[in-house]
This record gives sequence, structure tokens and C-alpha cells, in this order.
Amino acid sequence: MFNTKAPLLKRRLSEGGKMGIFWFALGSPALVELAVSRGGDAVVLDMQHGLFARRDLEAAVGCLPPSIPCLVRIEDDSAAAVSRALDAGAEGVLVPMVETGAQAAAAAAACHFPPKGSRSGGGVRPLADFGAYRSAADEAITVGVMIETTRGVANAREIAAAPNVDFVFIGSGDLALSLGSDGAALEKALRAVRDACVAAGKPCGVFTMNAGEASKRAGEGFSITVVANDLSAVMTSFEASYRTFKVGDTSEHGASKA
Repeated sequence: MFNTKAPLLKRRLSEGGKMGIFWFALGSPALVELAVSRGGDAVVLDMQHGLFARRDLEAAVGCLPPSIPCLVRIEDDSAAAVSRALDAGAEGVLVPMVETGAQAAAAAAACHFPPKGSRSGGGVRPLADFGAYRSAADEAITVGVMIETTRGVANAREIAAAPNVDFVFIGSGDLALSLGSDGAALEKALRAVRDACVAAGKPCGVFTMNAGEASKRAGEGFSITVVANDLSAVMTSFEASYRTFKVGDTSEHGASKA
């Protein structure tokens, strides 16, 4: 769990630096632990499309050092999904498929205890020292909302300006689907959301598939990008290793299969 005396994520966002994050969907706490031993500014654990069960989520959050902030991309904007993520000790959430300012505000309210919001108190890690957790939570818990549809883009200014929303993150894959995979339209939508965030004084992030694309988007003014995701990293590494092996296999059997 994050250090309640020195939470990092919201501070890093407010400082305006670029954050390169690792994204995990395979549901392996061991893989998360190995990956962050090599770097990363923050991690996202994907509960919407990933393979994390509740115990996997708890284990993955537990293996992270306090220096690596943890966000959970929750299944939906329900209070139950918010509670699962934050009760595990995550420092923040990514709420998918947000399309209106009212939806963004309601999701943010579910992330905070009364009187700031409507979150229920609980969770094994928070309850270990709930006094310290409660004192830190209002300022520490970080709310990111995802714009992933044409309707969301149209309402980007009110979404970005919604109370207690700390940043906006663009789900570029779903947005491309919503736009009909029109590359020019996607670029226009990305700029529109980024500009709406600038107007609201909020950071804007975007899902990227690799480090090269992440660097490019960071140069365009996106504060949070994905430098690696576990699915692509595993597939790419295994494919590269096998290709290297086949090139080096000069036996008759190997040559016939190359």
C-alpha cells in the first residue's frame, strides 16, 4: 500500500513531469514485482479487461514498493468496483468509459470518504491503521477518468472540470473503435481532450502501445503514457527469442522449419 505519510501520485501529477507507466493485464503478481524492479513511474492493474481476481489484486498491490504508485483500472464506475481497488491499498483508480461531467463527478465522489464523497470505510490494509489512512485519504487518493468514446470527447471540457477528478486518461483503443478507426479523426480527438484538460488545469494521459509511442505522445503534451504492457512485452520477448533461435539453428531439421 502507499505510504500514508508521504503519498506520491497526486504530488507527481501536480508537479507537471512526464510519467511513464507499466500496464498489467495478465493477473500475475510475480510479473508485477519483477517488472517494477526494473523501473516505472507508476503501475496500472487492469481489472476491466485483465485477469486479476480479487486475491491477485491484493497480492499485486502488496508487492509494490511505496515508491511506485499503483492505480487500478476498475471494471466500471460502480461503488463496489471503486471499493475493491482502494480497499486493496491502491493510491488511485482509472474509471473506464466516462462520457459526462456528472458521471465523472459521481465516480470521484465514490472514491472519497464523507463529507468529501460517499466511500464506505473498510479493507484489510486501510483498517490496519485506519486513523492514518483516513487522515491521508482525502489528499492522497487520485481519481483518473477515461474518455474512450465520441460522446466522451464531446463532453471533455465538463469531464475534465468535474470536482475531485484529478486527471483524464484517453483509452485510445476504444476511442479508435468509437470513431471508426479513422486515424485523422483519432488525432483530432486526442488534441481536443488534451486541450480540454489544459483549460481545466488537469493532466491528460493516453494509452500507448510501446515506449516509442509513449515518448512521442509525451512530447505532444500528454503527462501520462504507457511505456510497456505485460501482454505485449511477453509476446514480443518470446517471439524475438524464438526467431533468434531459428536463425541460429543450422541443422537440417531447423533449416527446413525456418
